[in-house]
Amino acid sequence: MGSSQVLTEVHLTSLPKLAEGKVRDLYSVDDKTLLFVASDRISAYDVVMKNGVPDKGALLTLQSVHWFKVLSEKIPGLKTHFLTTDVPAAVSPEEAKLIRNRSMQVRKLKVFPLEAIVRGYITGSAWKEYVAHGTVHGTPLPAGLKECEAIPGGPIYTPSTKAPLGQHDENISRARAAQIVGSRYAGRIEELALGIFGAGQEYAAERGIIIADTKFEFGLDEETDEVVLVDEVLTSDSSRMWPKDRYEPGRDQESFDKQFLRNWLTENGLKGKEGVEVPQDVLTATSQRYREVFRRLTGKTLEEALRG
Repeated sequence: MGSSQVLTEVHLTSLPKLAEGKVRDLYSVDDKTLLFVASDRISAYDVVMKNGVPDKGALLTLQSVHWFKVLSEKIPGLKTHFLTTDVPAAVSPEEAKLIRNRSMQVRKLKVFPLEAIVRGYITGSAWKEYVAHGTVHGTPLPAGLKECEAIPGGPIYTPSTKAPLGQHDENISRARAAQIVGSRYAGRIEELALGIFGAGQEYAAERGIIIADTKFEFGLDEETDEVVLVDEVLTSDSSRMWPKDRYEPGRDQESFDKQFLRNWLTENGLKGKEGVEVPQDVLTATSQRYREVFRRLTGKTLEEALRG
């Protein structure tokens, strides 16, 4: 069953901790393997909230695992960093119980310092830019588009830098992305990002979900020189997802993601503020959205997935 306990801090003594992100903590298993542990922390506008969302870590982890399987079947030659959800043997039984179903072992790779963002619909910061300048990520778009309308010609790739914790990512051109990682890797990252997004959109649409935009991260397998999909993939944290049957261009959409939290922060003058304690009803509503998209995408409730 899902746990009513909200886990916002993870302290494993069994493994060395390498890093702590907004949501995930990273531990070293061995020279070639890392352990990702997803907490129930939630961030918005690059700030982590004081309290967390019930069961969020398990929902994000198991949804990513589902996507790694689906996408590997749909995209020939796709490589991912995912290895297993088994807890490493070195982790003590007590700590293993704490992180089970919210952790995964992954391959240790050299991560490219890019956020590979793909936008299929004009919403969020893209809509604000379009209203002001008629562009998205500096690319001119036709006049007269409505908020949340599909981008004419199909999804576009709009990379950004991957900023350290507490700093803001910076939108960059594709040419700048190529300067940062090299033109060959940049081209492969763009190709994979657009391909994965398209396959994900198609799979989600069959289940009543529109994936409006998302961000991917990629790493390099230095032994094979292959670009590999890493981090989380197509979750409610990394993507905007809307119910297909309620979609209507020209307005903000109902969502299966943390847009509900973003809207609450904005409406209450708390956008970008540190130390915000989110009301329980907002956390519960956010959790319900994460649970519903999980059920639609995987065909199981969280509880059913946890029972195996």
